[in-house]
Amino acid sequence: MHALKYRGQLAVARVLGTLLGERVAACGAATRVDVVLPVPLHPARHATRGFNQSAEIGRWAAARAGRPLEPRLAARARDTPPQVGLDPARRRSNLATAFIATAAVRGRRVVILDDVTTTGSTLQALATALRDAGAVSVDAWCVARADGRRIDGSDPSGASPVAAGMR
Repeated sequence: MHALKYRGQLAVARVLGTLLGERVAACGAATRVDVVLPVPLHPARHATRGFNQSAEIGRWAAARAGRPLEPRLAARARDTPPQVGLDPARRRSNLATAFIATAAVRGRRVVILDDVTTTGSTLQALATALRDAGAVSVDAWCVARADGRRIDGSDPSGASPVAAGMR
């Protein structure tokens, strides 16, 4: 994921998106949605990074799942600081009112596509905007789930790996 997101290796998006799309199609999850919406980036972040990693993954996943990708159904209304390193409460407040959805979601079953979910704050904030705009249902497809531990298994709070639930 870091290779895609921080080093711009877009081929990773094709692999991850294809695998995700095949999985959601195989388990029937694709039949429960009308449209795939990648988590929007603020235009400033998009300009800095040069691409939206969720949209890059999403175009492959949506194609494999047989659902349209519609990135313009919502936008990031304000430029929020990165979520990395924030605790759950700060993540929620960081994203409050960060998204706006268009009227085109009214009556549709929307799936949000995200690269990584940690606390679910991004998904929750975007789902709220979609429901407020009239989406009949909102689901999420994510490539990965982060639990907040470092790669070596240690907890950034200082808890030991065993205390953090690792054995």
